[in-house]
Amino acid sequence: MPRFSFCLAASPRRVRHTLSALVAVGMLSACSGWGDRLPDASTLGGLVTPYKIDIVQGNVVTREQAQALQVGMSRQQVRELLGSPLLASVFHADRWDYVFTFRRQGQATQQRKLTVYFKAEALERFEADELPSEEEFVSSLDVKRKSGKVPSLQASDEQLRAFQERNASPGGAPPPVPAAPPASTSYPPLETPGAVR
Repeated sequence: MPRFSFCLAASPRRVRHTLSALVAVGMLSACSGWGDRLPDASTLGGLVTPYKIDIVQGNVVTREQAQALQVGMSRQQVRELLGSPLLASVFHADRWDYVFTFRRQGQATQQRKLTVYFKAEALERFEADELPSEEEFVSSLDVKRKSGKVPSLQASDEQLRAFQERNASPGGAPPPVPAAPPASTSYPPLETPGAVR
């Protein structure tokens, strides 16, 4: 019996460590069971998803830029038109790759590639994915605006008449423009007389 009491007296530290380990294992096992009980982000309408920034990598090359490429252009002319290539390999000195990737949360990743081949120092040929026009590319970046017809920036005759009627003065004649005060021809001196430098 004395031996048993000795074990109880000497083991509070060991008991604390054992209980701490059991509590930690219990907590970890409880955490693993919560994953299938939590609601999916899609059931909450996507309100609980973490924010992910837009990632734009590479060179934006539009259809208009690719159409401006002409066989025989120098490397400098191609660089001025398309910008510096994203990939210019030492092992493929006659090939430039223009790669573009755009990732935005909630949208499919946009990825396009244009490869330019040179022979000597002149453009020989180029290969490209389906490239968007400049207008299509800009509208794909603006997710708040609904894609559709671009509004006209010119007023029709009816709109101009309606504007004039709305802003006409009560007397029918345009309001008089106040006369500008006469310009002053007298200016103060730049330096005070007698000032020492």
